[in-house]
Amino acid sequence: MNSFKKIALGLVAAMTLGTFVATPASAAVMTVAVTLDGTANTTASAIATPAALPVPADNTVDAADALKFVATVDTGTAVTVTTTNATIVSALHTTAAPVTAASGSSSLTIATGTGTTATFYVYTKTTAIGSVVISNQGTTLTYYVQGTAGKINNLTVSAPATGAAGTKQDILVTATDVFGNKVSGKSITATVFGATATLDSATATTGATLADFGVATFKATLPTTGTRSLVMFAPTTSTDANSADVVGLTARTLAPFAEIAVRDLVAELAKAQADLAAEIVKLKADAVTAKVAADKALADAQAAAKVELDAVKAANAKAIADMKKAFNALAKKWNAKNPTAKVALVK
Repeated sequence: MNSFKKIALGLVAAMTLGTFVATPASAAVMTVAVTLDGTANTTASAIATPAALPVPADNTVDAADALKFVATVDTGTAVTVTTTNATIVSALHTTAAPVTAASGSSSLTIATGTGTTATFYVYTKTTAIGSVVISNQGTTLTYYVQGTAGKINNLTVSAPATGAAGTKQDILVTATDVFGNKVSGKSITATVFGATATLDSATATTGATLADFGVATFKATLPTTGTRSLVMFAPTTSTDANSADVVGLTARTLAPFAEIAVRDLVAELAKAQADLAAEIVKLKADAVTAKVAADKALADAQAAAKVELDAVKAANAKAIADMKKAFNALAKKWNAKNPTAKVALVK
């Protein structure tokens, strides 16, 4: 029995020793260094303080546009990156190897090989907050980025198609950058052609609140006479807008206009009343004409019916007379042969 116990203990010891030998050393925990154009960023790990990135309005992703990430990990491991509202590139723009606003993807896997670092860059074209999720060997770190809108590249106008003469109408002008992000806090100037409208103010600033972000509101009083109002809009300060189209990006529209057809409601009402009166006169005349036609049709029908009835009566009278004549002829022959059994003639 003692020998059996010794053998069992020896097996347990051997198994335990084998377990200790097979257990690898603890994996190094991934660390990430974050910089923007050479300056360290220590706030991007909180959604409340995302890294502020200029959008690549010149269509090149440079050091000033992209957040640089350097992940330090174990040799021979891989780093995976996924983003929302942001784009990953493995290198920055150079003349020899251009990196544009169309470059990159939302996911990337970097194998470190014999090294211990994985380097990549993240840029964004939107002012919405984006996330960058980095994973390696069970460690996941999340960072946040947010784009800052570029200069005004496009102005769009929203105005009523028509308005009553002398009334005040709202005209909304929206300012966006080359990627469609709304641009706030910029002055817009309105120019009225001729005397086709009167503005409360010739300038308005694009809003910064949730309700009016990037939108400037102009109030235009339409003329009391005339057929239309025509107002053009442009950035007040030329340096607030792109001075030239950028190759590969949306072309500029910096001088849109609003055209509002002016309605003379008094004249429209008078015309409507006149049209109604004319329609009533026409309806009355049509009614008289219709009655005359109906009366004639009735009279014609009655006359035709009388002619037909008279013809029927005449035919019936003739038939009766012929029958009487034939009867009386037969009766006379009868009476001549049968003087004692005469029949009366029909009158």
